[in-house]
Amino acid sequence: EDALISSTRCQDPARLHYRWPLALDLLIEAFRADQAGSILNFFLSVVERTGNTFDQVILGSRSVDTNDPKNIEAVLSTQFDNFGLGARSANFRPLLGHGIFTQDGEPWRTSRELLRPQFMQTRSKSFAAIQEQIEKFVLTVKGSPDGILDLQPLFFRLTLDTTMAVLFGKTLDSLKTKISGDEVFFARAFDQAQHELARRGRLGDLYWLLDGITFRRSCKVVHEFVDKIVGDALNETKSPTSSQEPSGRYVFLTALISKTRDQRVLRDQLINILLAGRDTTACLLSWTIHQEIQQRLRNECLDLPSFKNGGLPTPAEIKGMRLLGNVLQEVLRLYPSVPVNSRSALKTTTLPTGGGPDGTSPVLVRKGEAVGYCVYAMHRRKDIYGDDADNFRPSRWDPENKEGPNLKGVGWGYLPFNGGPRVCPGQDFALLEASYTVIRLLQSFQHVEKAEQSQAQEKQTLTLVVASANGFDQTPIILTTFRSNRAMMNPAATSDLTDAGWSPSIADTSLDMVTKRT
Repeated sequence: EDALISSTRCQDPARLHYRWPLALDLLIEAFRADQAGSILNFFLSVVERTGNTFDQVILGSRSVDTNDPKNIEAVLSTQFDNFGLGARSANFRPLLGHGIFTQDGEPWRTSRELLRPQFMQTRSKSFAAIQEQIEKFVLTVKGSPDGILDLQPLFFRLTLDTTMAVLFGKTLDSLKTKISGDEVFFARAFDQAQHELARRGRLGDLYWLLDGITFRRSCKVVHEFVDKIVGDALNETKSPTSSQEPSGRYVFLTALISKTRDQRVLRDQLINILLAGRDTTACLLSWTIHQEIQQRLRNECLDLPSFKNGGLPTPAEIKGMRLLGNVLQEVLRLYPSVPVNSRSALKTTTLPTGGGPDGTSPVLVRKGEAVGYCVYAMHRRKDIYGDDADNFRPSRWDPENKEGPNLKGVGWGYLPFNGGPRVCPGQDFALLEASYTVIRLLQSFQHVEKAEQSQAQEKQTLTLVVASANGFDQTPIILTTFRSNRAMMNPAATSDLTDAGWSPSIADTSLDMVTKRT
């Protein structure tokens, strides 16, 4: 250690101060902020007091926290082999088992090699499943009784159904009669277990102090739910030779069974992917729809050739939508999929910057110490994104943008899907699903606007992702349907969906100027 300090000239970073022994006052403040829906604002206030890189000693354990792009790049990429998941593996294991998000070293590499080919297939073969579920979702929104409608839970249901359709070839609707219990019970258990994992994570190595009966029961519900699906799939594929269902559609689980028939491996990996596939995209959609959506974005959606010809959006069209891309990029900046994360040093090492009086010297990290990084705080740094870093401004991503810093070389300063070898393998799927959903909502509704300007402070629910805790009471949005919806009225637009066993109902064409709120 002395030799490393001497050779690198590392220095101590700023220290996060506390008043009570073991920093119990900080823990109480953090848990209160979590209950109030302001935990991420609490993190921002800590950064404002200490700077972008600091260390802390909580419950007797030292750790380093940073939102510096150079340090995050070191942890996730250039010094990847020096860091592991630490206590996160054991903390997450009751829910996620031995899946790709809880593994390190060789087990993680094995999982990556097992799953990577399936993700590559998902990118190119899952569009039909995405399309079908989103079209059903649009009909649900249009067919709901007039009044107040909270879209956030519907987004979570949509992304759960979409992810399950791709993973299992089935959705909750088709499973309701086969699996005991209500699908809401499963979704609630999934939410409760994740929230508890996040709370446990804030205790570091002492995560086990939060291990109640409710948490374990929630994990058991999730496991039994997925075990039933995996068991049925194994029975139906005694001699798997294809990744496709009889319908011809690609199914992730069927493809995975061709590589392993270990039921525990299948269950754990699928729960890991289900968590990432549902929550990240649902949160992205929720934050997007609660922004001021400009008429320009609707015009971009209405100008698509497919819509003008009475059809549905194509992947090629979606990829070319520059304004929509900027909007989603800006939402992911303000509300990144995983706003807070951490790694643990596998050996005594250093971070490249953050130490000393000027914060530019390397920082020592001892073996076993955690390095936390807050992408949420980094994405709001004014020295990276300009004085309006806290504001929603999609135009900042335009190559011709003249307002504020040029973000062309922002690099590790923008990290919506993590980075390095553990970069999110499903980011293309998430962006495609979110893009298609936004397009179809704006094509289906003539107005998407806030009914009133709320003065209430934004509240957030932080599990492993960040969702809005305000609900429609705080941020109502009015959706008004078009008098004529060409895409939904044209049979050609839904022919593929009809072939797959789904067909539009009379609700597609009978609703006229219906106002909803979310």
